[in-house]
Amino acid sequence: MENNVVVKKPRLEWLDALRGFTMILVVANHVAGMGFGEEWKHSSAIPFLILFRMPLFFFVSGFLAYKASQIWDLKNFGLLLWKKIKVQTIPTVVFFFLAMAILNRHFWPAVEESFHAPLKGGYWFTIALLYMFIIYYVFSYLESKLKWKSWIPITLLFLISLAFYETNYLPKYFSWAQGYKGAKTDLFYFLQDSSFGQVFLYFPFFLYGNIVHRYWDKWQRVMDSKWFFPIIITVVILATLDALKWRTLRMTWAILPLTVSRFGLLTITFMYFRHYQQYFTKFTFMGVSLQYIGRRTLDIYLIHFLFMPDLPQIGEFFKSYPHNFVIDILLSAVLGLVIIGFSIITSNILRISPFFKKWLFGRS
Repeated sequence: MENNVVVKKPRLEWLDALRGFTMILVVANHVAGMGFGEEWKHSSAIPFLILFRMPLFFFVSGFLAYKASQIWDLKNFGLLLWKKIKVQTIPTVVFFFLAMAILNRHFWPAVEESFHAPLKGGYWFTIALLYMFIIYYVFSYLESKLKWKSWIPITLLFLISLAFYETNYLPKYFSWAQGYKGAKTDLFYFLQDSSFGQVFLYFPFFLYGNIVHRYWDKWQRVMDSKWFFPIIITVVILATLDALKWRTLRMTWAILPLTVSRFGLLTITFMYFRHYQQYFTKFTFMGVSLQYIGRRTLDIYLIHFLFMPDLPQIGEFFKSYPHNFVIDILLSAVLGLVIIGFSIITSNILRISPFFKKWLFGRS
């Protein structure tokens, strides 16, 4: 008789630390853009952060989504799906309305405006991630019914996701693409209101992380080879310079260096944490700190918008004095860490109640 209990493997400490580092990048970017009012073209930090901080977050989510021991029968499929819907939806709705009430003078107009915007006042991430999990769970359930095991199904899904990703940069053909100047379509408004358009932008990175975990032994051999890191560093430097500075490729071809830099930068960051994993254990200050943040990413993400500063003067400073990358990053990251601290304190206060702990943060 088979035992349907899923055996949990020990957590990878350095991966939790990587999640914590990524959360710091996300909050720092929000501080720069939302708190300081920095514009993309005047900031020396935001363009670089935007390249890989959210792709990295979705990469880690996809990596953790794969569980080799998961049994994909209808019962487990339904339980996983319901748990994910509950954890992703209820907290998002609660904190979305709370943020609209706290951060805006007029509550209902702010709700309507944010609802019809793809970023939902910042609360788009959990919505988009829920869509990705639903797609992935359906795919995994169907894949488990195949009589043969192969890399082909997940590769096809990855390539399809890349094709949808590309549509975001083809304004001549798609109404939801960046730079589209034609009349808005019903599909455009659907993608805006549902935030499903964000899935087009980030699902390839989720699947990339999933594929890396599926073939972890092979990927480790590739990453440990002598040729891989020098090549990827060289390619990423050239791609990032072209995406941010040179812009030698025009029109639809410009997406190539942008895409390469995104995949490359997140891969380099992932390799860094894996290679120096001894510094990110629970026995080091940096390791235990980043791991703690990494295990509370949902709490921090939901709460940190409530503590965003309103300092447009700093944005004006960097507009007048650009090319201050270190200062720009330092100010955003330090204030971001303070905001993370306040978010964790707020979370801990709310977690005193078992009801809030369960329904706001998905912990029993």
